[in-house]
Amino acid sequence: MPAPATILVFDSGLGGLTVLREIVAARPDAHYVYVADDAFFPYGHHGEDEIIARVVPLIGELIATHHPDLIVIACNTASTLVLSHLRERYQLPFVGTVPAIKPACAGSKTKRVSVLGTKGTVQREYTRALIRDFAEGCEVTLVGSADLATLAEAALSGGQVSDAQISAELAPCFIGASEIAASRTDTIVLACTHYPLLMERFLKLAPWPVAWIDPAPAIARRVANLLNTPMAGTDEAGAEMIFTSGRPHRLSRTLMPFFGGRVPARTCLMSGSCGPK
Repeated sequence: MPAPATILVFDSGLGGLTVLREIVAARPDAHYVYVADDAFFPYGHHGEDEIIARVVPLIGELIATHHPDLIVIACNTASTLVLSHLRERYQLPFVGTVPAIKPACAGSKTKRVSVLGTKGTVQREYTRALIRDFAEGCEVTLVGSADLATLAEAALSGGQVSDAQISAELAPCFIGASEIAASRTDTIVLACTHYPLLMERFLKLAPWPVAWIDPAPAIARRVANLLNTPMAGTDEAGAEMIFTSGRPHRLSRTLMPFFGGRVPARTCLMSGSCGPK
């Protein structure tokens, strides 16, 4: 039986777990290495050149250590900045995460679409180019959040995040009168992988129903198509989790659903030591 493929999933923090969950469902036989660059989180607080200088060599270190068959950059901010650099430097397949503007605009009936992302993502030329190319006559509202990714991590870790905090971040996405369905926002692009961590709260707090566009299922399909290793058994499939800060955490049970029910075998630090499960 062939050895399981190794898929490395990289994000600034825990948001990429929403992408990992879909990939694990598509390829439960793979070995997963999830890397949270929490030492540099949130990326929105750093300049573009800083992020490139940070991520490109860090990915090289991870390749040398873990020998992945494929790498997923499960972060919109990192993907829009570093994917071209990574593909130029490293001979591995990379799958990125970019705002799903094309399917959102294609599916909108009212032609009012909002893109909810970090401030850096919505201001970036990459995002504006996607709108120019794929808006299809839609009115696209860019909403940059400074705090929603941090709130999502806090909620996942068991912290108290109020409805008022989340509603304040969501409110600018909803354009139009709530009583006139034909002229109001009907689609919201989640342009940060952290945001689906709060999906239950979004559904509860939205002033009216909308389609929430999460790119994770499409990313998982892309990974499955690119991974040219045959499907292996799941008996040897495992998981690791790396926090670049080296700080201990107590998230093992919370993380199990994202890893397909597996507890990450160890919480490895970049120094090579491993913290408690």
